[in-house]
Amino acid sequence: MSFPELLLIAFSLSMDCFAVALSLGVVARMNWKESLTVAVPFGLFQGIMPLLGWLAGSSLNELISSVDHWIAFAILAIIGIKMIVQSFSPGEKYRSLDIRNLRILLVLSVATSIDALITGIGFGFIEVPILPACLLITLVTFLVTLIGCKAGARALKIKPRYAEILGGVVLIGIGIRIVMDHVGLL
Repeated sequence: MSFPELLLIAFSLSMDCFAVALSLGVVARMNWKESLTVAVPFGLFQGIMPLLGWLAGSSLNELISSVDHWIAFAILAIIGIKMIVQSFSPGEKYRSLDIRNLRILLVLSVATSIDALITGIGFGFIEVPILPACLLITLVTFLVTLIGCKAGARALKIKPRYAEILGGVVLIGIGIRIVMDHVGLL
């Protein structure tokens, strides 16, 4: 998998974090310290989860190597579709959350990184340099979350829904590219 593809995956995976951060920023009007308090765990969890998924996916690679491209496609497509569908749910779910509460912050960090865990399983079926990929996902998510917090605090007219839709479409597109590459269409 090429660097531009990994970068697109990193941005796509970070869209959930961006949407949450933007919503939190609008409600809480976070300062830099509070924004960093959200961005650090979001980035760390988003970067650790693909490694955990990759470890699980790699251990199954021998058993399913003949259909690995279809599994990677299915995982990316399901995550992408989930993100698109989720983007149409009401945006009020983050309004009453206090990010100073460590438990709430950890739950949000884990919840926004489940897609990264599943993506990591897909990474186990295809050739992905996992440590650089995890580092890239961590960095991109950290930056995107920080931008979301600060943009929300400035009450910009960016709708979290559009970020999630874009991320979902990109993941589906990468899944399609994996299958097309495997069957020789690329």
